Amino acid sequence: MSKACFDSLIHAHNRLQICALLHPVSELEFSVVKAQLEVSDSVLSKHVKALEQANYISVAKRVSLSRPRTWLSLTELGEAAYLGHVAALREIVGL
Repeated sequence: MSKACFDSLIHAHNRLQICALLHPVSELEFSVVKAQLEVSDSVLSKHVKALEQANYISVAKRVSLSRPRTWLSLTELGEAAYLGHVAALREIVGL
């Protein structure tokens, strides 16, 4: 279990959802995350950039079916920060 540590970067609603979506999978396509969050490309890009700059997620660009695609994945540091944040939230609510 990760050490409880509130992370204000992850705590923002959309960033928390991004981490929650990426945690159980090896990677997700940008468009899938966008659809799940129901946000625009620019809103998602802003949150992805903030998480990427903190080295919480990695961004990979690949061509699939002759179209460029962007894939997102949680880094080890990002996973530890996410799990620590979730643990801190559980402590706050008494779980």
